[in-house]
Amino acid sequence: MKRFLATPFGVAVIGLLALAGWATWSAGIFDGPIARQVRVSSVYAAPGTDLDVAAAERVIGNRRLVVVFLDRDADFSEACDDVEDAAAGTLVMFFTVGDDELDHYGCSQFPGSDIDGENFGKAFVAENVIAQGADQFADRPLEAVKVLAVNYDALVKSGTVPDGPRTIEPSFPRYLLAGAAVLTVLGGAATVFLFSRRLGRLAARRQGDDEAVSDTRASLNAKAAVLAGQIIALDRRPTDESRKLAADYAELATDLTEDKPSDGLTARVEALTERARDVTATAQPRGSRHRPKKRTSTR
Repeated sequence: MKRFLATPFGVAVIGLLALAGWATWSAGIFDGPIARQVRVSSVYAAPGTDLDVAAAERVIGNRRLVVVFLDRDADFSEACDDVEDAAAGTLVMFFTVGDDELDHYGCSQFPGSDIDGENFGKAFVAENVIAQGADQFADRPLEAVKVLAVNYDALVKSGTVPDGPRTIEPSFPRYLLAGAAVLTVLGGAATVFLFSRRLGRLAARRQGDDEAVSDTRASLNAKAAVLAGQIIALDRRPTDESRKLAADYAELATDLTEDKPSDGLTARVEALTERARDVTATAQPRGSRHRPKKRTSTR
């Protein structure tokens, strides 16, 4: 595994997995129910809220405004943190239905809205002004949304909040892209791994075959060398059988030069070696000439 991760392909796989993970996270896979809704809509209403969500969405239109109606005992600050990523670049207004009026909490998600940000002052003004006049519609939440839309337009005209429409990107296609990226990376890695194993097995098999051929050739060459020595020894006292044996060896030597020894070549070498032993055993040495002894003169 360490060797794989150290390769350029391994580094690319890690990078693609990180990118796919980022795409999955940014698509909102870990979002809660509120964040999941406001990521693709401008209105969220807790179960039991008497609000026509579709009508409220039409009222807000493409404004950078998000309206959330929470349960009575909900934590505004926690809800603001939950939608930080899902509602980025918008002004979020939280409501809970009280006894006689709507309790509200502003949560600006425009850039620089933090307490140490350059737009903190504008964000503070927007969060307090946006809800003016909406609190009294506790029993008519849709009217409260209409008041928010009017107040938001006034804030845009005064330059307190930035102008421009909100762009909503559905999460499902991003999930598909992230999932496709993950499957592509894992599938590609698995394919390369299996292909590499296949190549490794073929290489090992090829190496084993080459070693077997090399061992066979080495053994054959050694036997052929012994045969050649026997034929050279017979050439000192040639006979018809030894000449025929030498001719057969010359034919055999041609086959010995092939890249891969053919089947039966070892048997031919062994057969010629046996013939050479028989010829050596039956060959008669030539008669030796005796030189006359020098006579020594005696006085």
